[in-house]
Amino acid sequence: MRQPTIGMLLSRVRVEEKLLLRSFEERGLPVTVLDDRDLVFDLHGADQWRRFDVVLERCINHSRALYALRILNDFGVATVNTYGVALVCGNKLETTSALVRHGVPTPVCKIAFTPEAALQAIEEIGYPVVLKPAVGSWGRLLSKLNDRDAAEAILEHKETLGSYHHSIFYIQEYVDKPARDIRSFVVGEETIGAIYRYSDHWITNTARGGRAENCPVTPEVDRLSLAAARAVGGGVVAIDLLETRDGRVLVNEVNYTMEFRNSIAVTGVDIPGRVADYVLQVARRAPQAG
Repeated sequence: MRQPTIGMLLSRVRVEEKLLLRSFEERGLPVTVLDDRDLVFDLHGADQWRRFDVVLERCINHSRALYALRILNDFGVATVNTYGVALVCGNKLETTSALVRHGVPTPVCKIAFTPEAALQAIEEIGYPVVLKPAVGSWGRLLSKLNDRDAAEAILEHKETLGSYHHSIFYIQEYVDKPARDIRSFVVGEETIGAIYRYSDHWITNTARGGRAENCPVTPEVDRLSLAAARAVGGGVVAIDLLETRDGRVLVNEVNYTMEFRNSIAVTGVDIPGRVADYVLQVARRAPQAG
């Protein structure tokens, strides 16, 4: 059996990418690094890309990831993750819509297109609420609105900014979680591990200083994680779950280019190794590169 040809599309070689490259090396699999800052895609030049059996996407910039995956998938190149998964996970409205369509429990969410309608939606949900940009990561530009004064100020601010991303108001109920949330990791059809992310701040991202501890993959965490992954198209994803005070667990977001450096030691799971093995499976299922 010939050795599969693997590419890794990235913006920078961060800790995660170093760990993934090492995992491929340990498996005797050479990887061609594809720096998105240097790439030029000829839309009539599919043949030069069909030399890859699979491309693992690890871009920091969502737009670059999305367009590159669109082109590669149109060329017939297998990718992890696919364009469809990136399209859904890269936009909170798309993600929530997919979860709701598939019956996955999520926080109450309303969408509005004007500040006036947004204020009405906020007061229908009831304070506090969380206002999010439809596109964004690392917990940036999130606002917790505790009262009407705060809501009016933030809505006016977003309207004044005037960009496309600030013209859609994604409004979510504030879930009074127990000073933590859960992030689980799904690779293919398996929830390979999970962490609690603790923080005194209502935003618990480890990128914002949240503290990680191992979270047992209970039957409920497993069921919800797999349901969320399937709803967005599967592959390699991280699921953010919120525990409510009345004992429910809700799926908050799904991440398609997941960071995992702070979760390997905590969970005891070789996350980059599991991703490398999955990428190899995808490569072997793909039509032979030529």
